[in-house]
Order: sequence, then structure tokens, then C-alpha cells
Amino acid sequence: MTSGFIAAIDLGTSKITGVIGRKNENNVISVLASESIPSDNCIRRGTIYNIDKAGAIVKRLINMLENKLSVRIGKVYVSIGGQSIHTEVVREMKQLSSSGIVSETVVEQLRSSIEKYKPDMNRKYAVADVEYFLDDKAEKNPVGVTCSTIEAEYQIVVGRPNLSTNIEKTVVEKASLQIADFIVGPLAAAAIALTDEEKELGCAFIDFGAGTTDLSIYKGGVLRRLVTIPFGGRNITKDIAELNFIESDAEQYKIKFGKAKESNEGSLFSSPFSSKPDIDLVELNKVIVMRLDEITANVKEQIHLSGYQEQLGAGLIITGGASQLKNLDIYLNQKLDLPVRKVSARKNQVNNNPELANDPALTSALGMLLLGNTNCEKVVLEEYSDDNVTEEKKGGRGWGNFFGGGDKPQKEQEPKAPKAPRKPKPESKKSINIGGKMKDIFSTMFDEVDDDEQ
Repeated sequence: MTSGFIAAIDLGTSKITGVIGRKNENNVISVLASESIPSDNCIRRGTIYNIDKAGAIVKRLINMLENKLSVRIGKVYVSIGGQSIHTEVVREMKQLSSSGIVSETVVEQLRSSIEKYKPDMNRKYAVADVEYFLDDKAEKNPVGVTCSTIEAEYQIVVGRPNLSTNIEKTVVEKASLQIADFIVGPLAAAAIALTDEEKELGCAFIDFGAGTTDLSIYKGGVLRRLVTIPFGGRNITKDIAELNFIESDAEQYKIKFGKAKESNEGSLFSSPFSSKPDIDLVELNKVIVMRLDEITANVKEQIHLSGYQEQLGAGLIITGGASQLKNLDIYLNQKLDLPVRKVSARKNQVNNNPELANDPALTSALGMLLLGNTNCEKVVLEEYSDDNVTEEKKGGRGWGNFFGGGDKPQKEQEPKAPKAPRKPKPESKKSINIGGKMKDIFSTMFDEVDDDEQ
């Protein structure tokens, strides 16, 4: 890819992250830039709470990314998350003539029907997966197979409508950006972290965030259940703060000294913050484990409700910023009786910046680059001095065409100062200036082009 890029904003409870990247013909990402800014409580449990504050952070984040790469961003992919996000199963059936053959057209008709589906009280945010049944027998690749009835079982990701409404107000109205599309955070994380084998064998994939814990159940290569638990790493930090610490110090204690696995060794350590008293490590970890017990009990119940608790051959796979708590994998293994593996972005999906690819906190953001396909580079107008004609840059070279993008970005036009009125010439020297009049016509032809169309 020689021009254009994908830009994504991951709206996290603890921080808002922006990433820019490109993909090659093998769907491998090159990360060009990454920046994060603390959310400052404008996002709660994965949902935008303060639109003005969130808009200001997004605008600042975009400026940082643009300055870092000397590019202009016109649109962004934005993550959808929050405690209302979950899957619904929707089925579509079609009768064929006796011994009929399933064609691409039949599959497309089923897909078109599901695209029109509108859930009650919720909004559809993604069609996550589909499983086909031909005469009640499961079939992964139905095209070309004979049957009399085909049924498609879709996993639809839904959530409250205000999730997208608040994002639109934040990104479009406050930050003056277009939204390329919404991407469900847990789906993005799974796309870049899980292997096909793990999805086939069956796994419980947990994305531990600050405000929420996302659980996705995969089996037979298909997403079977997605649910959001409204507790995360921020809840643990607030519990520690109840031991008479300010929240920022409580977060540091959790990261430096906290452990998910209970220890019988009682000890005191000298606080790295001179103004704070010593704290009992046993008491600190007791508080951490109490909150983890609550989160894990919810995870266990949701795995049970999925009906796949005995079919998770790949075990438990965890990612996300809060998954970095010490001994969390050991704790979960004991509580859920499943093998546990910590993951971040797969190494074969990101060909540079290993420090970013290895960061579990960036799994979802990098997954958004993997799922995005639209060129997010801002298209600008270029002025040709010869005939004073402005035109929109189109086309492109190399991978710019893959995204529908254009050539290298041009500097935006600056408004011209109005020309001073010409003094009338003496009557005897009047002449008809046809070329000048034509020039004036062409110079104003595109003046009403809206910036949003760029």
C-alpha cells in the first residue's frame, strides 16, 4: 500500500486509543502510529458518559496522530462496547424445490433478509457469524449442495441505540470527523488474537477491560455467545482506594504489588509514595480477590448458560489491559478448571512495532485495523494555478485503490483574500475580455463544495 490508511478509535473506560495502519495483500497490518489519552471518567462501563469531554479528547487524539505522521484524517472506525452488548440468535429459512441445489443467490437472499432485521428495543451492530443447516444437517459450505430446505442461524450483536447515538455526537459533532463504521470491540479483539484452531476446538475468550469484561464463546469455528459483564479492572482499583488511598495511587499499588492468587505470606512494604502509609500486602490482595471472585462467578455462569462448558477444547483465552494482573491465569485456572492462555495480537498479523502487538491493552484497537477496509485519509482540494480550476483528487496508486483512496495528501487550500475592486479604465480604452470572464466562471464553479464531501 503506497497511499491511504485505516484509522481507528477504541473508546475504553480507562483510556481512549487511536491507531493508524495499513494492510498488505495478505491482510497483515503495518502500524503507523498509536496514541492514547486517559478517558478522565468521560466513559463509564464502555459507554460514553460525557459527550463534550469525550469529543475534546478524540479531537486532541486525532491532532496528535496527524502531527505524528503529517497526514490528515477524514474518517475513523469507532469501537462499540458497553454492558448492553450481547448476541441474539436469528434464524432465516428458505424452501427449495425438491432436490434443489443451494446457489450463491440463495445464500445472498438469506443474508439480505437478516440485514433488514431490527431487534426490539435494541440496535443491530454486527452480523457476527452464521451456521447453515441443510435438511437439519449442519453444513459449513452450503453452496452446491442439494437439499429441500436451507436454514441459516445468525449470531447478531445488539445493544442499546444510545451507544451509537452518543458516539455520533462525540465524533461527528464535537470532533468534526466522519465515521467509517462501528466495530464491536470483542469481535475485533477475537479477530486478531484467536486462531482458527482455537475457534474450532472451542474456547472462552475474555477481554478484561477497565469498565467491562467481555466474554465470547466459540465452538466449531462459530461465535456461539457474546455477553458483557459490567465489572472490570477499574472496579478493583476503586476497591483498593477504599483502603484509604486516592484512586491514582490505588491503581499503582494494583499494578506493582497486586496479585490475583492469594498468598499466606503477610508482609508490609514501604510505600513508593512518600505521603502514603505502609499497606498490608495480604489486605491488598484480599480486596483484589474479592472483586475477582464476583467477576469470575459471572463468567462461570455465562459459560454454563452457553451450553458449551464441556466443549471448550482450547480452554480459556484472556486479553485486555486488566488481564495483566499478576497470577490472573493461575487464579482463573483454579476457579474455572480450564487451561488458561494470555494473548495479544497474533505475531503473523502485525509485521512491525512488536511492543504494540505484544500489549494486551491494544488487542481490540489493532483488531479494528484488521477488520477495517475503508481509506480514512482526508481527501483535499488541489488548486491548479494555470487555469484556477479546483478539482477533487481521485484515484491513486498501488494500495490506495484498494481502499478507494487517492494520491499523497495535498495541503488544504487557504481562503484567499478578496480582490480589491479594479478602478474603471477610461472609456476610450475599454475592451471585451472574454478570457477573463471565462476564468472567473471556472474559479467559482466549485466554491460551494462542502468540506464533509472531501
